Amino acid sequence: MRVVIAEDHALLRDGLTRLLQAFDFDVVAAVDNGPALLPALITHKPQVAVIDVRLPPTFTDEGLQCAIAARTQMPGLPILMLSQHVEPLYARELLSTPDGGLGYLLKDRVSNVGEFVDAVRRVAAGGTAMDPEVISQLLARREPLAVLTTREREVLGKMAEGRSNAAIAVKLRITEKAVSKHINNILAKLDMPPSDDDNRRVLAVLAYLNA
Repeated sequence: MRVVIAEDHALLRDGLTRLLQAFDFDVVAAVDNGPALLPALITHKPQVAVIDVRLPPTFTDEGLQCAIAARTQMPGLPILMLSQHVEPLYARELLSTPDGGLGYLLKDRVSNVGEFVDAVRRVAAGGTAMDPEVISQLLARREPLAVLTTREREVLGKMAEGRSNAAIAVKLRITEKAVSKHINNILAKLDMPPSDDDNRRVLAVLAYLNA
């Protein structure tokens, strides 16, 4: 699986490269600045891109803006953004780009190798991988979520992270049947149409939280 990495810190960039290569990813380019990122994405057409939100020369949202520009030229390009801190505004900007796998993780998640590699694979497959801290802040902003029970809010949080019904069941120690029931209740209470497509379901939830 071809991967492009954009990270300005040399040690982390090298670490990400070695980590992904150890799990049989083909890192076709690893750049350290915004201007080099877009050409690398267009040239190599990766199956997934792992991009730091803040890149030189501006160190603001250079990586994010390059990612959005790349998805304009290559619709559906799977992108996993990395950030040092929780930045819901940047997460919302990323979510505004339609189609394709999407992810937004704090850099601390990279230290959990299994979780990080799973997130890269999930995004590459067209799914979502949203950091729980980002989801918590988005959830906290939504007063209408008061209509949900405590358990439904827990299920919604796991849905927004991109977890499957089976994974949610394991995390919350309930049955898959119970998860399905909670999800149906959530979608009904939030006036969202049901969907068997996990990615569309997650993106619909995130769109609601982002509204």
